[in-house]
Amino acid sequence: MKKTSLSLLAAMLCVSVSSAQPGMNSGSQLVHDFQVNLKKVGAPIQPTMYGIFFEDINYGADGGLYAELVKNRSFDFPYAFTGWQVAGNVELRKGDGPFDRNPNYVRLGYSGHHDKFTALINEGFFGIGVEQGKTYNFSVWARVPDGFKTAKVRVQLAIPNTMGERQQFVEKEITFEGGEWKKYEVAIESSLTHPKAQLRIFLVGRNSVDLEHVSLFPADAWNGLLRNDLVQALADLHPGVFRFPGGCIVEGTDLATRYNWKNTVGPAENRPLNENRWHYTFDYRFFPDYFQTYGLGFYEFFCLSEAIGAAPLPVISCGLACQFQNRPEENAHCPVDELQPFVQDALDLIEFANGSIDTKWGKMRADMGHPEPFGLKFLAVGNEQWGQEYIDHVEPFINALRKEHPEINIIGTAGPYNSGEMFDFLWPEMRRLKADLVDEHYYAPESWFISHANRYDTYDRKGPKVFAGEYACHGRGKKYNHFNASLMEAAFMTGLEHNADVVYMATYAPLFAHVEGWQWRPDLIWYDNLRSVRTCSYYVQQLYSTYKGTNVLTLTENGKAVAGNEGQDGLFASAVLDKEKNQVIVKVVNTANEPRRFDLTFNGLKKRQTLVDGEHIIFHSDNPDMENTVQNPAAVLPRTFQQRIEGNVMHGRIAPNAFCVYAFTIQ
Repeated sequence: MKKTSLSLLAAMLCVSVSSAQPGMNSGSQLVHDFQVNLKKVGAPIQPTMYGIFFEDINYGADGGLYAELVKNRSFDFPYAFTGWQVAGNVELRKGDGPFDRNPNYVRLGYSGHHDKFTALINEGFFGIGVEQGKTYNFSVWARVPDGFKTAKVRVQLAIPNTMGERQQFVEKEITFEGGEWKKYEVAIESSLTHPKAQLRIFLVGRNSVDLEHVSLFPADAWNGLLRNDLVQALADLHPGVFRFPGGCIVEGTDLATRYNWKNTVGPAENRPLNENRWHYTFDYRFFPDYFQTYGLGFYEFFCLSEAIGAAPLPVISCGLACQFQNRPEENAHCPVDELQPFVQDALDLIEFANGSIDTKWGKMRADMGHPEPFGLKFLAVGNEQWGQEYIDHVEPFINALRKEHPEINIIGTAGPYNSGEMFDFLWPEMRRLKADLVDEHYYAPESWFISHANRYDTYDRKGPKVFAGEYACHGRGKKYNHFNASLMEAAFMTGLEHNADVVYMATYAPLFAHVEGWQWRPDLIWYDNLRSVRTCSYYVQQLYSTYKGTNVLTLTENGKAVAGNEGQDGLFASAVLDKEKNQVIVKVVNTANEPRRFDLTFNGLKKRQTLVDGEHIIFHSDNPDMENTVQNPAAVLPRTFQQRIEGNVMHGRIAPNAFCVYAFTIQ
């Protein structure tokens, strides 16, 4: 967050107003009297309070976080040459390749004429993005058939539409030896930057060669697999929980194409292709070449969770395919009396995550490079399902998990909507089944977010806790990541914070989107092949997570929570104590089109304790429609100022349409 000197306070985005007196008007404007109680420390704020949710939508995995640059690298898409152009003598073969679950491979043979070429050309995901001076690791599994001892290919990076003399701008040759399948690797340094290059493979000479699993990764990819800038963006959110892999892809359009975690572990070369349920969901955003290679699988998700300090929260199928996409007469779901394999998948997943290396699945984890347990504590069963059908399916899972793994926190769902018949049916059932948390989703317009900061004030304090697993403000008529949508989210989140005894987790959704391949918006982080951008909503999430605190403090005006209520002039506020940093943190959101004045009075300081001048962070835009884009990623950024406090009172002014965080140290 950008640091700004006190000399810029004249910008008056959010400033202290030391001349104003508590409770007095300045001109005709009311000074709101906010009281913060430091004497009675409230509920703990869970480490998992603010997190992230990943779903492979919008080319979130292949073409996004998963850094593989080759599309259809194993030729196993339904149309085997999707993503490829072929020239000369290229033959698709199967049956005796190196990987039984990816059976296809190609044979490059002599074209029959010395001036004709046999070649493969891969388009990547909306092109292949490369940067000057960076190294890219090319690899391929190959063998030399037909009794030949050696064969050779030339690997190139090229630009098809260049006005230069040559399309290729870098090339390397690889010589293959022997009739057994082996992995070959070569490093390629790019001599230029281009977002839409091609990978080309030419056969050199007349000797045939068989190729499988053609791959190209940036050498600086995180753990050799994930796009580095996107991993850094996740780490910078300081997430407490990481929900994966979805979302609707967990269900699948049918059970055959649900997300099956067991297909996503083991050697990446032998993970089978899966149909992505988002590739044809919308005919107005249609991507028929969108599949899942599972190169980014459960092992990688667990490793990433560990690296960024987030508790892993996998979601598993409960035996129901997507209920939106399947009518009752289609019989798409697993009968309840045949659920045991699905239940066993859940038990095996816990063994994979936490089990001893002497167990089957614990050994697989160790063989993949992580002998230590991942420390899984949460498991969600099903996603956005509803009705008695869901209850009948989830109950066997809960019974089995309670018996075998009472240490696991089970998360059920409240369905796809934030209220209504489905929601009202499921919550009592979740209580009856003693789910630990209930996953609520809300994609809603500004009016909903601005009117629901009190949503959790009346929830049962003794019932299951809330996981706000998917939410985002969908601006009415403006369904994109403009500043005003993020402001509405910030206002709503004050209600999550002051109800932290009920709300244990919250994750914005969706997480990722490729600017050329999205099906759904708004999204938290956008990118093209070379650049990424953190949206306004990203910075709201980051501010809440960075200044999460450890315990709730009561903040009121005239005895009521500051939640945009009548007489509060569009103001929202919450307060927390950070025992580890010995800080008091207050978040204030002004959703009005006029500035607001307020006093923050901190009551209950102990003798000899005092609050010292601290900082406040300002997130504001004069244009509510402004958004950060890959062309202008810094259009709206938080800025940090010093903040004065006089004794136990801070006199403040907040600009129209602004979100401010104030942090003071207790001495």
